[in-house]
Amino acid sequence: MWVLLLVLCLPWLGGFHSAGAEAAPFALNDASWEGCAELLDLARGELGRDRVLVWSTLDWDQIKAGDGILVLHPTHALDPEEAAAFMKAGGRLAVVDDFGRGEALLRHFKIYRRSLPSQPAAYLRGKTALAIATPALDVDGNQVLGRHPTVANIEQVVLNHGTGLRHPELTPVLEVRAERAEPVAVAVAGQIEGDTAKGRLFAMGDPSAFINMMLRYPGNRGFASGLIHYLADGDATEPRKGRLFIIANDFGERGSFGGVTPLRKTIDRKVEAVVDAFQDLRRDGFPWWLHIVAAALVALLVLWWVVKRLSKLYRLRLPRFARGVPLVAQGGLAGHVAVLSTKVAPPALALLEIRKALGDVLGDHLQLPRNSHPDELLRALHHRTSLSAGLQRDLRQLFGTMRGAEMAVVAGGGARILRKDVLHAWQVVERVIAEADIDVPWPRSFS
Repeated sequence: MWVLLLVLCLPWLGGFHSAGAEAAPFALNDASWEGCAELLDLARGELGRDRVLVWSTLDWDQIKAGDGILVLHPTHALDPEEAAAFMKAGGRLAVVDDFGRGEALLRHFKIYRRSLPSQPAAYLRGKTALAIATPALDVDGNQVLGRHPTVANIEQVVLNHGTGLRHPELTPVLEVRAERAEPVAVAVAGQIEGDTAKGRLFAMGDPSAFINMMLRYPGNRGFASGLIHYLADGDATEPRKGRLFIIANDFGERGSFGGVTPLRKTIDRKVEAVVDAFQDLRRDGFPWWLHIVAAALVALLVLWWVVKRLSKLYRLRLPRFARGVPLVAQGGLAGHVAVLSTKVAPPALALLEIRKALGDVLGDHLQLPRNSHPDELLRALHHRTSLSAGLQRDLRQLFGTMRGAEMAVVAGGGARILRKDVLHAWQVVERVIAEADIDVPWPRSFS
């Protein structure tokens, strides 16, 4: 059993060690090819270490209207109400995601994902998944306003399995051109107007453009630098000196922008956390630790069953052919008495047995047939014996009770006869035998 337990747990224990050793993609402390450590170094080099903050829990109470937030591949759905309140106050938010949970926030602002062209006009190394995106021109009617500030100094960005974005009102920032189709935007930006200020929303469908391996391309690095300054320093129309908060992958949220967290929002976040957990379970399956727990429980259950079976003691039982026949299974007088003496036998049967014995004894004593009617027996007793009037009355009542019990048993119903009624009947029989001086074939001390 211990070997079985070890065999069941080893695969998941191996997965545990490998999971602890390997960092998740887009992790800001990961210096491997799919991490974003170089992006963090770039932001700190451009803005200074004090202005770049990396959080695992987004605390809305600590964020100001002049700050910027960069969200990379979120596996947690960002609160759309808090994000909208932050941008309406003048904040700037960038959501860079392709297949994570950023879609929920984008849908709140009517931004939808779409596929990139299957045959882009330009791509790298003969792979269409490495499509090349170029800056899009901001056009207002027939007037060309120029490029977005994030792509003002670059000519191209190399993508890596990205997704397109669709929105009828936001400004395209980067687009992938196709040979025989309309270009598809991969990055869009727009204003979120509030009562006193205008915030900015930036959305991009390829966080892989910022991983360490992709930042070696000058266009990707320049684009990352432009996005960092756009979020923290603003642009020519709205300069600022804010902080940049970077969150990636799994993160939590607490507080509320403006410092007020109503009870409803707290409950909604708890409910959303439960819903997210079930959605993750449906999409990714059970986590590794649950496999370990399930394997351990199954092994312990099997071990408990085996130990219980091995330690169970059994009584030595005689074979059926060597066992004695129970009295209730025997015929004749012994079987009849055994049936009447069982605990499950109704008292009415014992009362009927007393009636039959009394009828036989009185019939023999009075020289009448054994199956004589009770009224005939009572008349003969009255004329031939000297029974007292009280005893004759008790005997008449006893015959009436016996007749009712017999009719109930024959009809298949339950006669309401108690054990005390049987004992009373036997006492009346003994008194009749004693006063009539009847010889009986059973001992007088039977009761």
